[in-house]
Amino acid sequence: MLSPFKDPIYVTRPLLPDAQKVNQKINEIWKSKWVTNNGQQHKELEIQLQEYLNVDHISLFNNGTLALLLGLKALNLKGEVITTPFTFPATVQALDWNGLTPVFCDIDSNTLNIDANKIEALITENTSAILGVHVFGNPCDVYKINEIAEKYNLKVIYDGAHVFGTTVDGKPIGSFGDMTMFSFHATKLFNTVEGGALTVNDKNLHQKLNLLKNFGLASPEDVVLSGLNAKMNEVQAGIGLEVLKLVDEERLKRDKIKQTYERKLAGIPGIRVLTTLQNECSSYQYFVIEIDREKYGRSRDWVHEELNKYNVFTRKYFYPLCSDFEWYKHLESAQPKNLPKAQKSVNQVLSIPFYGELELESAEKICAILKEIHVGFLEETEYQLGGDIL
Repeated sequence: MLSPFKDPIYVTRPLLPDAQKVNQKINEIWKSKWVTNNGQQHKELEIQLQEYLNVDHISLFNNGTLALLLGLKALNLKGEVITTPFTFPATVQALDWNGLTPVFCDIDSNTLNIDANKIEALITENTSAILGVHVFGNPCDVYKINEIAEKYNLKVIYDGAHVFGTTVDGKPIGSFGDMTMFSFHATKLFNTVEGGALTVNDKNLHQKLNLLKNFGLASPEDVVLSGLNAKMNEVQAGIGLEVLKLVDEERLKRDKIKQTYERKLAGIPGIRVLTTLQNECSSYQYFVIEIDREKYGRSRDWVHEELNKYNVFTRKYFYPLCSDFEWYKHLESAQPKNLPKAQKSVNQVLSIPFYGELELESAEKICAILKEIHVGFLEETEYQLGGDIL
């Protein structure tokens, strides 16, 4: 039997720049005596991210949730928004805070994204938008969604928290739809500790977003919109500038870990890798597997708890479904019978440790543990059958 890891292996670790370089940034900020309100660090980060993500316009926020909330506000949406139940709570909470009603659409079994082929049947006279989520870095069917949106004159918003730096057919992920939200939380590939951004193609919408995140102030004495305080400060931006320098190298490190996982997990019955994309098509945000209890022999929840005993900490991402929240249970679209694929996947998906500092030997051992769990089940089953025969 394999022994537990001496030190905890967590599902992720933040990509952190050298502390000395962070201190240098802070000293720059302190010397400038400009710590927030669109200072030099903020301006420089916007320029560099606009170039890195290859987008027309980008607006930085103090977190991704407020970015999405104000993005929806900027589009003047009313009524219902078709979205996925398989996402982090912030996605649908942003709808709540805008007085919008989510209409949950089932997911595609391969990507776990909203099933674009099931969207049209959910459109009513009250539908104003489609809110897709690029789950685990797997891009939504952006072309089909765009086709539907044009047909019914709907807005399209993407939660792109998991797709930093991803492209679709060579096109930047942030260029699709009316806007894309990026999260810069510490758990993300690129982070500003806390932070977020919205990318848009429309200049006027970009200007509106910049007003909304700063109390609606066009000038110190001219309030033109009812906004909020959602600005990114200089310390966040300064750290982001240092982290951005590390992203490409981090992607290469994660690619090696990804290849190790895929090679070692191949052939274990009941385990399917969900994050198969590579190179510019992948964000290398998470490595996620799906566990089929019938083929593997143990449930996802059992594996999750068993790995803890080995000092390996995984995440049942996303669990529970947003449609299962108490305040949505009255919605017809939230009923489990209407979301069979999402109801199945939410009990099978497991995010396992994935970050550049993870040693390849550790990744191999995690795979060995997963194989040992399966083999142990087979041996236990054989013993029980033998006992029945005797």
